[in-house]
This record gives sequence, C-alpha cells and structure tokens, in this order.
Amino acid sequence: MDSPAAQASVLDLAPVIPVVVVDTVDAAVPLARALVAGGLPAIEVTLRTPVALDAIRAIAAEVPDAVVGAGTVISPDHVEGAVDAGARFLVSPGWTETLLEALKGSGVPFLPGVSTTSEVVALLERGVREMKFFPAEAAGGTAYLKSLASPLPGARFCPTGGVSAASAPSYLELANVGCVGGSWMLPAEAVAAGDWGRIESLAREAAALRCESAP
Repeated sequence: MDSPAAQASVLDLAPVIPVVVVDTVDAAVPLARALVAGGLPAIEVTLRTPVALDAIRAIAAEVPDAVVGAGTVISPDHVEGAVDAGARFLVSPGWTETLLEALKGSGVPFLPGVSTTSEVVALLERGVREMKFFPAEAAGGTAYLKSLASPLPGARFCPTGGVSAASAPSYLELANVGCVGGSWMLPAEAVAAGDWGRIESLAREAAALRCESAP
C-alpha cells in the first residue's frame, strides 16, 4: 500500500509539521505517537543532536502512522544517512547545487530552504516547486510570501522559523503556503517530563488550524 507521503505532497499532510529536536532516543517514539494521535503525522526530526538518526530509525520502525523526515539536512552525507535511517522526506535550511543534486537523488520528497526571490527562481528553473521558507519571520514573514504569489505562482512554501500558534493562521491563509513548520506544540518542560498527553492536546490544536484558516 502506498504511504501517505506517496499519496500527497508533504505540504498537504497536515497544516503544521512539528520541528523536533530529540535529545534522547527513548523520547522519540512516545513523542511521535503523541503528535500522530493529535493529527500531525509529518514529523521533522532535525539533525542537530547525536541521536537524531537513531530517533528517526526508531520512529520509522515503531510508529507506522508517522511520516518521519529529517531536518537541518546540509550535506550529501546527511541525505544518505537520513534516508538510510528511514526518513521519508528531507528538509534543508538552504541549498547549494551539490546539496540539491543529493536531495534529488534521494528518492524521497524534499523541501530546500529559501529566503530570497532569486533562490526561489533558481529552484523553479531546476524543476523544484515546493520549498521551505526560512527563517520565515526574520526573512519577511507573511508580507514577503504574499508578495511572491503573483510573480511566482508555481512555488509553494512551508514557512519555518519563528512561526507560532498565534502567527500560523496568517501564514496558512496564503495561497502559496501549504503548511508551516514549528515547535510550539513541543514545550521543553512537557518533553522533559514525558507529558505526552499535553503534547497530544497541543498537536490537536495545531492540526485544527487548517479548518480555522479556511475561507
């Protein structure tokens, strides 16, 4: 059977992609289960900690309803390691020709990061239409993305970086935004305490944002 990622764009799986920094592998599976139960199946595990690949591997093996991906992918080695661990999509904060070739060769969906119009045009020239807009708030936020919609209608974005529960709806109202990335549903104290019920509740609120922002 086709996976959710194969059936739809990563941008369409949920209104929010949780951006997860995992410090212990033991927390990875219950955290992922809480997010999925709350309605957020696409989970970006950032490659910022030594256990990140092991966390991806554990989620891929033990949480079948999760679509686990890797974030902070900045090298071909990251691409290879993440896919080998079971990542089903890849997210980078930016891109180079070398990284883009590795992403294209990975066999899984990917969202290369952009923050300027020229970067968007360059990716469109290379056949890439889905991108991460990062760092979203610092790079111009909703006003910037709205200004890109008319001249660059072929591009769709996942804004990430400074996006909060309060600002997410204004991003999701934009025609060229498929989803947002954020970590507000993963408060550090809840993760440290293993309060998976609270995380599931916050995830459910985030998953409802698409309905609330729909016209």
